[in-house]
Amino acid sequence: MHPSKLASALCALALALAALAGSIAAPILIRPFYYAQIDALDLPRQTGWSHETIRQAYDEVLDFCVLDRPFGTGTLAWSESGRNHFADVQKLFWLDFAVLGAALAAAVGMLLLRRAKRFSFYRFCGLGPGFWAGSLAAGLVLLVGGLAALDFDRAFVIFHALFFPGKDNWIFDPAADQIILIMPEVFFRNCALLIGGVLLLLCAALVLSGLPLRRSGSV
Repeated sequence: MHPSKLASALCALALALAALAGSIAAPILIRPFYYAQIDALDLPRQTGWSHETIRQAYDEVLDFCVLDRPFGTGTLAWSESGRNHFADVQKLFWLDFAVLGAALAAAVGMLLLRRAKRFSFYRFCGLGPGFWAGSLAAGLVLLVGGLAALDFDRAFVIFHALFFPGKDNWIFDPAADQIILIMPEVFFRNCALLIGGVLLLLCAALVLSGLPLRRSGSV
């Protein structure tokens, strides 16, 4: 069976995209991650709102962004401008979920075809596609993480300029959109740390799967 360079490259790309999209989805889908920060960031004392009020507001925003339920922020005030920003956020969330689903489907499909002996993966430098996928994704997170660590405030602004071009409705007025008071910048920094941590763990697993020592079952 002739090893396929194309299949190996495509599998590596699919695995890298799956790892990246999956790590981004982590803070979105794991709501207890936010719940734990309500007290850790002392939000009830800082805002004057109860734990239940804060959690309800967050849940309603996430329900809108993830499940397309009617927009709301519990008992907190919100503006049409704020709602429009979260509508843009919803599109980005759904794009991430679509990339995750497509990448996983592609990777699993190729692995099943390999198992069915339709082809084998070419091992660039003796290493399987899992190694290259993990290395690619890890290199990306280290580069972006390093730049963000140098100046998170600037990285935060650049991120919004890239993903919300020509818009400034992500700059909330706390009086009109009180939701921003329960999503301080440190929360988004913690989300970035979670994404980086999950991605590095996935990358480590992928790299190990492609090493020569596991040639018989490596990816």
